[in-house]
Amino acid sequence: MKKWTKALIGNIELNKDLKLLLIIGGLYALGIALSNTFVNVYIWKQSGEFIDIATYNLAAVILQPITFLLAGRLAKGLDRVIILRIGVSFLSVFYCTVLLLGENAGSYLLILGGLLGIGMGFYWLSFNVLTFEITEPDTRDFFNGFLGLLTSFAGMVGPFSAGILITKIDEVIGYRTIFAVSLGLFITAVVLSFFLEKRISKGSFRFLDILRERKHNRDWSRILFGQFFQGFREGTFIFVITVWIYVATGSEMALGTYGLIVSAVSFVVYYLAGRFIKPSFRKKSILIGGLGLYGAIFFIVNDLTFTRLILYGITISISYPLLLVPFVSLTYDVIGSGRDAKERRVEYIVVRQIFLDIGRLVSVLSFIATITFFSEEKGIPILLLVLGLGHFIIYLFVRKVQSSVTNEHDAYSAVKKRW
Repeated sequence: MKKWTKALIGNIELNKDLKLLLIIGGLYALGIALSNTFVNVYIWKQSGEFIDIATYNLAAVILQPITFLLAGRLAKGLDRVIILRIGVSFLSVFYCTVLLLGENAGSYLLILGGLLGIGMGFYWLSFNVLTFEITEPDTRDFFNGFLGLLTSFAGMVGPFSAGILITKIDEVIGYRTIFAVSLGLFITAVVLSFFLEKRISKGSFRFLDILRERKHNRDWSRILFGQFFQGFREGTFIFVITVWIYVATGSEMALGTYGLIVSAVSFVVYYLAGRFIKPSFRKKSILIGGLGLYGAIFFIVNDLTFTRLILYGITISISYPLLLVPFVSLTYDVIGSGRDAKERRVEYIVVRQIFLDIGRLVSVLSFIATITFFSEEKGIPILLLVLGLGHFIIYLFVRKVQSSVTNEHDAYSAVKKRW
């Protein structure tokens, strides 16, 4: 058994909390993969209007950063595991509400989007802080890669299983079933969180101090701009592609098949990225990933077919791990070597997320403006070409980052001394 474990994870020591956090992250990913993809289609089928999908996602991206600020303040005197439970509980309420509203969900888009944003805000604040505290510079690439591997596995199992349920049985029962299963997965994640070690950070919440730190720490400023441009792409792409797949095929099963294929590719690449991307190769990997993500867009902007969407999906499934695994690790390294990192780790995570969510907000607002003033057929493809530059632009900022283990082994020792 030990030989198989070593072959899978390499020479990495996994403590109990790291294992539990990976399992919780996997359950979250499966719950989201099973249902969240289909919530957008569920809303689309009730109205057939992109503006409704955008409104739902806009509510989420507005409430998420606000919740992050609140969760960050609470985390300075409250066990972050409790913050994690609050987030998962709100996500459970979200799916309960979708179940109760049924075919009337389209009339409560702001409420649904708000609940999702609040749940994700609490969850990701806690999960990111716990990741920072539980992992070390030498285990972060593995953790991020393995979490990506779990997320990819969830992406294979979730949408495909949901697609089968919706198409093979009564559609209403199928949707209700997948939302109910997601609810069960989130409840399981809450139960597992009770086995995590308590982690409390005392002191005042100095959000503005860490926000101003970007003026004194150029690496921190570069990372924050990178976070903004990550959100700049993701805010719109996260729902437009899903709806386009359904529009091109008219089938939830096609959406599940898409998820199965692209997540299978992503599963393999995340494993390889987590195992073999070394700190010295991080920046080049980010560049390659960013170029691949932008190049993928050209498969779909001119001719929207299911085959082209599959090619797009395979390309981004290869490119995302190459970009995200090193970028997330680089981000945590910069935070770990920052001023007052031990005392202000919560504030660093909050500021990082605020920039990410501002990027998402700008993205969704740009989408709404585009479909308001231009035709969807012409406006959306042009907009995607603009927003798609986001991940490539990340490299332009991180290529000059110095305070990480990317360039010198001594930085690792410096981080360890601070902790």
